Amino acid sequence: MDRSKSNAVKKYILFDLDGTLTDPEEGITKCVQYALKSFGIDEPCLSNLRCYIGPPLKQSFMVYHGLDDKDAEAAVWKYRERYKDIGIYENSAYDGIADMLKKLRAAEKVLAIATSKPGVFAARIAEKYGLSEFLAGVYGSELDGSRTDKADVISYALSGLMAEPEQAVMVGDREHDILGAKKCGVMAVGVEFGFAEPGELEKAGADYIAETVKNLESILLAL
Repeated sequence: MDRSKSNAVKKYILFDLDGTLTDPEEGITKCVQYALKSFGIDEPCLSNLRCYIGPPLKQSFMVYHGLDDKDAEAAVWKYRERYKDIGIYENSAYDGIADMLKKLRAAEKVLAIATSKPGVFAARIAEKYGLSEFLAGVYGSELDGSRTDKADVISYALSGLMAEPEQAVMVGDREHDILGAKKCGVMAVGVEFGFAEPGELEKAGADYIAETVKNLESILLAL
């Protein structure tokens, strides 16, 4: 770990959304299943679609089900057909998240969401589950498919918050959260209560790894 980065006070905390603040498994897997059916792909086991939680959606359709660029783009729009009014609310905040955010705000941390999910959806989820009151901003991708790379989202959030990389920490549950943070020169904290595979966060180079929400709270308050 870079010494200057580790010694800097971490005033700004960026949170991934899916798998970090909320458990979106039901909504995402059902919407992926719905989209795949439009291409004649039947996947009755929703647990087989957990791999879609976290990474950019278009990329996942290409990697996990072999769709070409054009079909993957169409699959994203089919996914959103169900997600925008149904799947978005097949979701819930993890136990203890709101209390943790409240304590971090009391400690004068500036909190924001930085997600590859379209920002318009992320903002609705944050509002629905009572997280918005703790947040200085919600930063995500655009509906046209731009700014899905996690490093681009983190850079966008830092700019919006007027924060320097050494002042910030990124919290997420998948390798792309950690790798994106590293690319931006931001400290990375991984969470094991999300959807990472065993060893994924360590391999990506997370500076800290939290096993539980309470453990995450302790780490972030100490930074």
